[in-house]
Amino acid sequence: MFGRKKAGTEKKTFDAARYKPVLRCSICNGEQVAGFKNLETGKFEEVALIRNGQELADFLAQYGLERIDKEY
Repeated sequence: MFGRKKAGTEKKTFDAARYKPVLRCSICNGEQVAGFKNLETGKFEEVALIRNGQELADFLAQYGLERIDKEY
């Protein structure tokens, strides 16, 4: 509606040599955030809040990933 694109329709890329895809999970409340961890500095960059399996599947498809590691 109003010319907006559907979320997740375009492929995005990341620098695999510098960043690692990570699903950061909270032990306390179960919140999950998908993003990328800088391999040099260890800094985490949030990309998407994951509330269900479909959102995780959309994130993986958007970046062309088959799997993602979890961090607690």
